[in-house]
Amino acid sequence: MSRDADPANASTGSAKMHGQAGPTDITDPRIRHEARRAFAWLAVASIFGLAVLLSASLLVIFGGIVFAALIDGGARLLGKILPLRRGIRITIVLLAALGFVVWVVQFAGSTIATDAAQLPATVQAEFYNALGWLQRHGIEVDVADVQRIAQKATGGISQMTRALTGIIGGLTTIFLIIVLGIYFSLEPNLYRRGVAWMLPADKRDRFQHTVHRMGSALRKLMFGRLIGMIVEGVATWLMLAIYGVPMAFLLGLITGLLAALPNIGAPVSGAIMILVGFSGGLNMGIYTIIVYTLVQTLDGYVIVPFIARQTVDLPPALVLAAQLIMGVLFGILGLALADPLMAMIKVWLESEADYNQRHQDDADGEPPATPIAV
Repeated sequence: MSRDADPANASTGSAKMHGQAGPTDITDPRIRHEARRAFAWLAVASIFGLAVLLSASLLVIFGGIVFAALIDGGARLLGKILPLRRGIRITIVLLAALGFVVWVVQFAGSTIATDAAQLPATVQAEFYNALGWLQRHGIEVDVADVQRIAQKATGGISQMTRALTGIIGGLTTIFLIIVLGIYFSLEPNLYRRGVAWMLPADKRDRFQHTVHRMGSALRKLMFGRLIGMIVEGVATWLMLAIYGVPMAFLLGLITGLLAALPNIGAPVSGAIMILVGFSGGLNMGIYTIIVYTLVQTLDGYVIVPFIARQTVDLPPALVLAAQLIMGVLFGILGLALADPLMAMIKVWLESEADYNQRHQDDADGEPPATPIAV
């Protein structure tokens, strides 16, 4: 028998092979520690890259969560009046929302469509009237530059009007958000427990506490935003209609919808309203400026502070920056969800800080701090 075939020699060679370091083994403990840190950062970068790749889908899912918060808030509010089962209350909320949409389409749809077709031409005409007024008062303006600005402005208004009157382009996204929101609102505990189950056991209570705070803040934020939209839209419509401003209902609808976009919606809706007002004369234009000032004062000094006290007080510059970034990346959906997304991030950071502070107090032998109510 040859030496290579000897079982004893084979076992000895196998033992030597198992005792030797392989090409992927790291014997130095410091290098092994740094390698683990590098792999951890690589995993974080991979997860971040995957999130960027799936960002559009994740945004739709977050939109479903926001819509579920609206449904859940309505069902909770209805439960204080009617002692019905949760499923019945959710059905009532959805039927009420569907009824409002049907009313807008059936009874006000023709009026909105007619006014929307006239709006770009009215705004463009008032734009050139303002140009003529400036020239008559000795202010020289380059006509070519103004024409380019007017074309861009009217083009943007036309796109906005189409987006407000017919959402055919985003029908699939809207449908997915609605379906996800209904599923999330029907059984929120099921999905919350499912996500918690995928976390380590010692992190689940912490996750449940954070999610509870985020859900409460999101419900109050969206409820306050909805109240603000209704108040601004109805107040604008009524005050414009009393004076006989053209397209009062459309302007009220635009103002109410754009109230969902803090910092951005108010100037856009106000500019459109004032331009339409000046189409009916100087007095009507001044009246629309007064209406815009009153509505925005009510929003800025009553509605917004109330929402901030009940939910999360976000710096306006931070919200505006998030809206600009999300709007560029994801369009109108990103613009609409930037505010609740920033609110949820802040609630999460505050919850983590509170949790760490309580554990630090427990370690120091001090009584735990009282959680901040949201």
